[in-house]
Formats: sequence, C-alpha cells, structure tokens
Amino acid sequence: MSDLDEHDSLHRLLGGYLLGGLDETDTDRLDAHLHDCAECRAELDRLAPVPEMLQHLPDARHMGGDLPPLTVAPAARPSPQNIENLLSRMRAEKTRSTRVSRTRWLVAASVAVIAAGAIGYGVILNNGNGGTPQSPPVAVQPITANFQAAAGSGIGGQATLIKKAWGVQVSLNMTGMSGKAPFFCIVKRADGKQEQAAVWGETPEHTAKVDGSSSFTAADVKDILITDSDGKVLGSAAVT
Repeated sequence: MSDLDEHDSLHRLLGGYLLGGLDETDTDRLDAHLHDCAECRAELDRLAPVPEMLQHLPDARHMGGDLPPLTVAPAARPSPQNIENLLSRMRAEKTRSTRVSRTRWLVAASVAVIAAGAIGYGVILNNGNGGTPQSPPVAVQPITANFQAAAGSGIGGQATLIKKAWGVQVSLNMTGMSGKAPFFCIVKRADGKQEQAAVWGETPEHTAKVDGSSSFTAADVKDILITDSDGKVLGSAAVT
C-alpha cells in the first residue's frame, strides 16, 4: 500500500477512533499516524465535539429505531489523555503558524510604510494647522578645510567636519605623511583649547584616511593640526 493509500485509509478511521470503535491494532496504527500527520490532527480537532454531541441525543429506540447499542471493548478506545495531547499539539502548531504569518505580515507592512515614507518625504508635511505644506528640513552641509604643510613637511590633504549632536566628526584624507609616527589630529578652538580627534600609524604609501571625533561643536572648531609623536606640527587647516 502506498503512503497516500495508507493516509486515506487511516483518515477514514478518525470517527471510529474518537468513538472508540476501532480494534487495538487500528488504534495503534492511527496513534502512530497522528503523531506525524498535521492534516489528520486538524480533522481530529474538527471531529472532537462529536462524541459529546452524541451523548445528548435520545436513544435510537426512543426515536422509533431498532438499533442495538454500540458496545466497544475498553481497550479499543484511545485514552482521553492521548487524544488531548494530540489536540494540544495541533493547536500549538496552529498558534505558531498564525504567529509566523502575523509577523511576516507586519514586516511586509513596515517595509511598505518605510518605502512610502521615503518616496513621499518632503513633498507634503502637515504641521497640524490646516495641512499647510512645509519644506523638508535643510541638510547640514559638511565643512571642508585644506591642509597647508609646515616648513620642511610635504603634508597635504583635506579635513571634512560633519556636525553631530554630540560634537563633530572629523574625516581626514591625507597625503605626504612623513615623520615620527604615530601621528595625531588635533582640533583647536578660537580660545586656544585643544582636543585630540584621531591617532594613526605610518603607512607604506605615506597616505591616511582616518575618521576621528571631538566634543567641540563644528562652529567652534577654528583650526585642525596634524602633529608627529614629538608634538611637531606637520600641517594645519583653517576652518572658515
């Protein structure tokens, strides 16, 4: 018998399984099958109320029939605990499937909302006063400063200052780096206060692309200095 035929054969036994109308052999076969077959467990859940409903029906003889009562050997009926375990497993699988489906839907909806927001952002912003259109916020432009080499140094390059909530990010793109490593990037305010923003070592090409940071605001930074390990200034960039 093929697996499909076996499944169909056992599927047809579910009603007798619930009513205790199977012999021990078929009961054991169906027990094993229900363990691995979600479809039959779902059908078992659908049929689960039937035995209780039948208990509330009038006896067939009182309805004019002449059917003998069904007598079933106690050993043939599956245990209530076994049925309940199977149904609990099936319901847990259903709950898990629903939860996964809901999660996938929320992810898809979130992506759609984000995409729609990205496309429509800045077209119309409602400020709550009659839906008056507003202009999108103006992006803060980075500040670029070019380095001038100190006497005897061949340093060159640029520093880009990017305003941050916590201070300023300093991105360096340097060439002609020579001297005693490590090298330091120092940011300097108009009042003379200084902070170290970055430090790096020597490279074979004498170039460096380094990101640093300072607690100074971008507006407060007036000069950027590059020094060697002895504190000798190799180059400076005035921030205007």
